[in-house]
Amino acid sequence: MTLNIHEGISMTNDAQAIGLSTIGQIAVNVHDLRRATAFYRDTLGMKFLFEVPKLAFFDCGGVRLMLSVPEKPEFDHPASIIYYKVNDINVAHDVLTSRGVQFEDKPHLIAHLPDHDLWMAFFRDCENNVLALMSEVRG
Repeated sequence: MTLNIHEGISMTNDAQAIGLSTIGQIAVNVHDLRRATAFYRDTLGMKFLFEVPKLAFFDCGGVRLMLSVPEKPEFDHPASIIYYKVNDINVAHDVLTSRGVQFEDKPHLIAHLPDHDLWMAFFRDCENNVLALMSEVRG
């Protein structure tokens, strides 16, 4: 069966089954690219990939993180919260704190789930974007 969408565009039922699941890249707005690149590379210890004018790229376990200077005023806003998965949230918190990261709070329990406990700790990058550590602790 073919469904007709506006202006002659058609879509089969198979196409309706498509869903998004894999993140290829996340963009984080920055105003000082040099400072932000140093923060993500040196302070957070992320794997730096490459830099081009107004953009810097990092590998986060197969997902690419792009730091970018906003091209237009409508794109100039804080980033969505990115949650970085860590095995031991207390160790990660201590290491990042020793590197000068200012946390909003200490690691804390968010939820007791059937097969694990979910812990989080929030902090800000050098551009004031909110980021978080998350850890799924198995009992």
